[in-house]
Amino acid sequence: MTSEFDLLAEKIGQLAELTSALRRENTALRTRNVVLANANSMLEERLQQARERVEGLIRALPDPVLPKGEEASE
Repeated sequence: MTSEFDLLAEKIGQLAELTSALRRENTALRTRNVVLANANSMLEERLQQARERVEGLIRALPDPVLPKGEEASE
């Protein structure tokens, strides 16, 4: 009977250690998720800015000069 209690106590101890390790890992993953989400947000903003600059450059391009008799195809 005592050995059963010792085995149960050992298993409970292992479970407590595992729970603690998983909590630490979960905290680290949540922190990393926040960091990555912030980085992603900054990159999305930079991408939007680049897109706007490219669109502005495209709008600033002069209309192509076509030889007589040809029409622009869109």
